[in-house]
Amino acid sequence: MKVALLLGIAALALGAAPPEPADLLIRGGTVYTGSDAPFTGDVAIRGDRIVAVGPHLGLSAARTIDAKGMIVAPGFIDPHTHMGEDLASDDPAKRLIPAFLMQGVTTAFIGNDGGGSPDIAKVLGSAFARPVGINFAAYVGFGAVREKVVGEADRAPSADEMTDMKALVIDAMCHGALGLSTGLFYAPQSFARTEEVIALAREAGARGGVYDSHIRDKSSYTVGLAAAIDEAIRIGREGRLPAHISHIKALGVDVQGQAPAIIAKVEAARRAGQDVTADQYPWDASGTSLVASLMPLWAQDGGRPALLKRFDDPALGARLRAGTAENLRKRGGAEKLLIVEGKYRNQTLAQVSTALGKDAVESAIAVIRIADPGVVSFNQSEADIAAFMQRPWVMTGSDASGGHPRVYGTFARKYAKYVVQDHVLSLRDFIERSSALTADTFKLEGRGHLRKGGFADLVVLDPRSYAARATYEAPTQLAQGVQTVVVNGVVAVDKGALTGAAAGRALPHRPTLGSCR
Repeated sequence: MKVALLLGIAALALGAAPPEPADLLIRGGTVYTGSDAPFTGDVAIRGDRIVAVGPHLGLSAARTIDAKGMIVAPGFIDPHTHMGEDLASDDPAKRLIPAFLMQGVTTAFIGNDGGGSPDIAKVLGSAFARPVGINFAAYVGFGAVREKVVGEADRAPSADEMTDMKALVIDAMCHGALGLSTGLFYAPQSFARTEEVIALAREAGARGGVYDSHIRDKSSYTVGLAAAIDEAIRIGREGRLPAHISHIKALGVDVQGQAPAIIAKVEAARRAGQDVTADQYPWDASGTSLVASLMPLWAQDGGRPALLKRFDDPALGARLRAGTAENLRKRGGAEKLLIVEGKYRNQTLAQVSTALGKDAVESAIAVIRIADPGVVSFNQSEADIAAFMQRPWVMTGSDASGGHPRVYGTFARKYAKYVVQDHVLSLRDFIERSSALTADTFKLEGRGHLRKGGFADLVVLDPRSYAARATYEAPTQLAQGVQTVVVNGVVAVDKGALTGAAAGRALPHRPTLGSCR
């Protein structure tokens, strides 16, 4: 206060007005701006903007938070989530997205894996009527577009259907979609040929969008991991837009150890001038459904009703079961699949098999007859995880979906395990690849950095205690160690507890000038 007073007096003596007080001053923390070496200093906020960042600002403020001994960083940005339902929920508590705020995540993307609604205006507009706790941007999903026009059948679209699909993508882009997302591993998206995807990606690219893909195969299910990476790169190149590979990994016993070869493919494309990036979650287990992990793609043609009929079709039963057994082998066996929903929650498929007195394949079919539960699939090697994580084009992303601890713990786990414990990343790399890299890659103007004039999204965390508490057996435990979170200038976490403030905003992408009529 004395320093601020003296500065004000000096300014008056020189005929200048004293600095306008800030609304909030984060003082004395170790500041990581997202682009500079860390320093001990302050961040001043007025309204929804940062008005000053630097060592010992000497500004007065309506409220000052002492951050001595803490890390002050840009709010983290999650480029791959499945939080759309929570953001649109009738329940205000769900719309806060506590699992993210308590990790310091202030912005998330939705509509990934091809699931994004074509009605982007409605998706983004919901935040005006139903306030949310975090900022969000949205993709238009190839799967949603294809199902609306073609349905769930394994066939190519007609010329008229292609025109209709293009129109849906164009409309979504012109109403603020971030780009086109795909989940080419999943039926019915898996039925699409590459050329079909390129045609739609080109419409997104013409309007400044990004191509985001859960690639066709992260393992050896169909075309194989290497060919699926090649396809994603090709779609970006021929679609004339940046390509982003979702939750990059080498999944399953057949492809573990291939991370160096996949990295080489991406970096060759980048050296050739193509914009290719990826995100990754810091867990050795993926999350999906039992059907997606085990059922052959051909058996999913026509959706769930057709699949259930095929279980009992004498002409197809043997082939279906052989395909399921092979997919189970690729996943590492029944003990590597943990069911996280429904009747058999928190049991491995091996345990279910023992309880039912059936082999693993018949047990999986028995479970799927009831429902298609989520599963956690332990299928990655630590060497591959570390290899991908260390690349400068790989950012942090949770793939947040129910039943997996990655919803509640991705960013905190990455810090505690891969920065503090295993020394895979430096602290600065962790912060920048969880904030600035994502903001810059996806052109989130004014976010991802602590800069004068930028939006006031930031986290104050305790480097001694920041860690995930969520586990595979108890996946909904909030992370620890976050002291303060600010979203658009509003304190959303204060002294380690949620304030209940819903200050998040929808972040519509601005289409290329002149690309929308």
